[in-house]
Amino acid sequence: MKFHQPQKLRTIAEIIGAKFVGPEDFQVLGTNEIHMVKPGDIVFVNHPKYYDKALNSAATIILIDKEVECPDGKALLVSEDPFRDFNKINIHFTRIYNFTEELHDVEIGEGTHIHRSAVIGNNVKIGKNTLIFPNVVIGDRTVIGDNVVIQSNTVLGGDAFYYRKLDGNFDRLISVGNVVIGNNVEIGNGCTIDRGVTDSTVIGEGSVLDNQIQIGHDTVIGKKCLIASQTGIAGCCIIEDEVTIWGQVGIASGLRIEKGTVLLAKAGVNRDLSKGTYFGFLAEDFRTYLKKEVKLRNLK
Repeated sequence: MKFHQPQKLRTIAEIIGAKFVGPEDFQVLGTNEIHMVKPGDIVFVNHPKYYDKALNSAATIILIDKEVECPDGKALLVSEDPFRDFNKINIHFTRIYNFTEELHDVEIGEGTHIHRSAVIGNNVKIGKNTLIFPNVVIGDRTVIGDNVVIQSNTVLGGDAFYYRKLDGNFDRLISVGNVVIGNNVEIGNGCTIDRGVTDSTVIGEGSVLDNQIQIGHDTVIGKKCLIASQTGIAGCCIIEDEVTIWGQVGIASGLRIEKGTVLLAKAGVNRDLSKGTYFGFLAEDFRTYLKKEVKLRNLK
């Protein structure tokens, strides 16, 4: 999430009641989670196991639960509960509507048709010649391009599935990102595409999604991808251009699938994949899988 204008380190520290380490006028541009950080961002870390990853990331402001040596060119915000205070910063700079108020700041392009039963949130942009079917839900800050088709009962911009366990309960990291749908995308019935936690979940230009597909927060789907029904893609994945994913494929979080890859039905992906064709509960090269099957059958 980028702030509407740069903030000072002292200002952010005062919002959350935290100690800061670094110049009080150190520039802060926004927040982001660890997979997505860029210079000027705040990232939070609340476990020593991940201190090095956060301190050495592209983020230049680290919201941390213990004062440590601050890397050159960076700043610290020292908080007793970085998870809680990351939420506090995000909702201070991003208003959460959750469909509790009337339509507000919606841009709709020429030639676009939206069924009267569709529900549209706030600060939404929809391009030209787009078709939105009955019972579609479009969450706050969603951006939809030109010549897009979104079929019935699809939800764009639901909350990210991002929680911690606290005092025996689950505590949510509040989602202040959005969903961005490129031009000429088609999305089938009953799909759910979560908005980014602090960045964008992206469906690239010309991609086609079948029915009942789940795409997690901050995942980026490239251009001209083809995804069949009941596929589940976890958060923070990068699916490069022209990837084909067949039915009931599952992809774990934070993975990258190289351009032109084919994932056959029911493949389970637990690691980054280079270009190829994959199959199996733990996805492996399809030819390798077939050779193994032949050997197993010849053991009889």
